Amino acid sequence: MPRKLSRREFVGATIAGAAIAAVPKLSRAQTPRPNILFILADDLGYGDLSCYGRPDYQTSNLDRLAREGVRFVNAYSASPVCTPTRCAFITGRYPARTRVGLEEPLHERSILGDKLETLGLPPEHPTIASLLRANGYETALIGKWHLGYLPKFGPVQSGFEEFFGIMSGAVDFFTHKDMEGEGDLFEGKIPVERIGYLTNMLTTRAVEYISQRGQREEHESRGRPFYLSLHYTAPHWPWEGPTDIAVSRALGRGYDGFTAGGSLKTYAAMMQSLDDGIGEVLGALAKANLDRNTLVVFTSDNGGERFSYNWPFRGQKFSLYEGGIRVPAMVRWPGVVPAGRVSAQTSITMDWTATILAAGQTKPDPAFPLDGDDLLPVIREGRSSRALRSQISDPKSQISDSRAPDGGQSTSHRPETGGRESGATYDRTFFWRNSNQDAVRRGRWKYLNDGTREYLFDLSIDQREQANFREQNAAMFNQLRNEFQKWQSQVLPRPPARPPRVL
Repeated sequence: MPRKLSRREFVGATIAGAAIAAVPKLSRAQTPRPNILFILADDLGYGDLSCYGRPDYQTSNLDRLAREGVRFVNAYSASPVCTPTRCAFITGRYPARTRVGLEEPLHERSILGDKLETLGLPPEHPTIASLLRANGYETALIGKWHLGYLPKFGPVQSGFEEFFGIMSGAVDFFTHKDMEGEGDLFEGKIPVERIGYLTNMLTTRAVEYISQRGQREEHESRGRPFYLSLHYTAPHWPWEGPTDIAVSRALGRGYDGFTAGGSLKTYAAMMQSLDDGIGEVLGALAKANLDRNTLVVFTSDNGGERFSYNWPFRGQKFSLYEGGIRVPAMVRWPGVVPAGRVSAQTSITMDWTATILAAGQTKPDPAFPLDGDDLLPVIREGRSSRALRSQISDPKSQISDSRAPDGGQSTSHRPETGGRESGATYDRTFFWRNSNQDAVRRGRWKYLNDGTREYLFDLSIDQREQANFREQNAAMFNQLRNEFQKWQSQVLPRPPARPPRVL
């Protein structure tokens, strides 16, 4: 016979039951949305971080970020040049779907002339910022825009509530003037003059932005989550470290002036400033008690240039060989993304757009479908995303763990950092096109037309892209080439050739 409850037990049980009933049950969809910090380096090569193999300096803060999350070893930029990749991230779509995404890259303002009003990201085009803002996020861009100039184009016109940074592709780190000597530092839509080394200035502004939101949450209930895009201009030329004010005073104009000089020592100093700055920003998140509810994504806009370490890959910025498009990438979200993992999952710039929108429980505009995948299911639990689930039901699909598709060895280059490999990966097909090159990657195979010759590379055994398998595997060669032609018919045509001016 059940024991009767005493009055004290009855009252205690009643109070406890009422308390439990009063606590709302949070489903995954109801989990508070994270703050989002997206950090983009400029011209950072695949091996330019010590956790990716750089031998001559240490990037301790970015290495720590990698240890605290998932580090990708098969991550790609959408282009080997700046403007198209930034367009891909901001829109979540292949750069060739928009006119400004065809620029390689966008000329500085003083060169555009009467094209100023026509070249830029249209303000009416949905962006990651406009979509998140419409769904309740505060939005800010600190750093480099490079997707069109005022008065018609700019971050504020494209969904960012706050902007502090540059509009062009490169400025002197001390004077903040572009290659033609025009001032290019803006607060919103207003040109401003400030004193300081640009990398440090961007860091300071990001720390202030985060600290303000932390202070607000101390005195108020949780307000709107924030999305902060922090687009550093380092380690892009001009080659100036934090103490190189004399180099700045002697800097010439134009492309030749801005790209002159430099050294491995200068590059290391620029990287040290970048790494220190990112450490300060991550520290600000922790100090504000925002780190555990902030999704952090770090990557680069394209492969490295003159002083970069792109080993083991061939090529560099501007090229569709691996060295021009393979980039570092890492994701941290405490309690959601497992720490200390290395992922062999292939990824591309537009995936970060899709992943961020999914984390922010924000739907894309159906009229502008994304070209990227939400990778959180893969990196969070080692399980498939929607794309993987659809492939699992297809007997022709090929799912792998730490091995490359088709059973070959993984194509990743993995310095010893103590990370363990994360769960299942799935095959993707990526397309690239610039003014004179085409490329497709699917699984272990890569088709490349470098403007002079066509190739088929097996990346599982030939990361340096030395052996042409075009004749040995003609079926795969023709299949990838045909798929490229089909994809190309669905995007904008190449623009007419123009005199090169590279940023």
